[in-house]
Amino acid sequence: MRVAVNALYLLPGAVGGTEIYLRALIAALEEAGADLLVFTNRETGPLGRRTVVAPVAAQNRVARICFEQFRLPMLLKEADVLLNPGFTAPVLTRLPQVTVFHDLQHKRHPEYFRWFDLPAWRFLLWASARRSRRLIAVSEATRADLLRFYPFLHPDRIDVVPHGADQAFFDLRPRREPSDFLLCPSTTHPHKNHPLLLRAFASLRREHPELRLVMTGVRGFAQETVEAEARSLNLGGAVELRGWLPREDIYELFRTARALVYPSRFEGFGMPVAEALAAGLPVVCSDIEPLRSIAAGAAHLFQPDDENGLVHALRAALHAPPPEAPAGLTWRRSAELTLRSLEAALRGG
Repeated sequence: MRVAVNALYLLPGAVGGTEIYLRALIAALEEAGADLLVFTNRETGPLGRRTVVAPVAAQNRVARICFEQFRLPMLLKEADVLLNPGFTAPVLTRLPQVTVFHDLQHKRHPEYFRWFDLPAWRFLLWASARRSRRLIAVSEATRADLLRFYPFLHPDRIDVVPHGADQAFFDLRPRREPSDFLLCPSTTHPHKNHPLLLRAFASLRREHPELRLVMTGVRGFAQETVEAEARSLNLGGAVELRGWLPREDIYELFRTARALVYPSRFEGFGMPVAEALAAGLPVVCSDIEPLRSIAAGAAHLFQPDDENGLVHALRAALHAPPPEAPAGLTWRRSAELTLRSLEAALRGG
């Protein structure tokens, strides 16, 4: 089975967790013996053992989508099945397709999208769900959203394939050396709830003035709001916004952070929570699905509108023992389940 992988969406350092997902999944699929042909763009370049670098720039979203819809189908003659790991799928190909849905935020929270982006999101994801033989949801919560918003889908067409955590995070457990900072790795989009975190952190620092807050991730639509909130709270050098970092830097932050905090109002999966649990890092996260299920009782939970609840959860995490490692959240397992979905699509199921 030769699998074509539609990686045209990847814009390095700009798409957040879906970049980590794609790179880790391709590596795990190839390690499992999958025969992949990966189609990337000019910015990404080679990815995996066999790559076709398309003459299109992902930064030009209109050009990238046009290439995906009209040119990519003509390049798939060698493939048996197409994996679309980033929401969208070419409508015109007859090749069996499996498309990954990381969330349906555009349906659940359209207020977080720019008005001129929403029509494209609505049409392209609807068309992907219609044209793909099978869909992959990264959590049970996302699967439920797919069935809710696309009632034409049969439940048997949707496979749940959770993200994994890099083995490097599991390897950090015996080498942890906690320092006096909290870590929040997430894109500064509105739903990530950073202003609430900053207010709670300012309250906590009255008891723990030595604490710092390190925030990493892509600069999102709420970046200026987050920076303004930090200034208004006079947090100064206590808050560091480091942006998108190489994985080696992320591993070191997970090794030395006191706790991880993830206050998001909405998630399709929540990879940093799984990574922190793998590393033995105490976790504070919102009491929402799918974070609640990923944590499986090993995290300190709070309601995403409850500032005092977040302060209490952070206070508890500062003195918490290492959590248990999550069972089954590995990229090897993700690759195995993805291959099953691709094989089912190829059989016509």
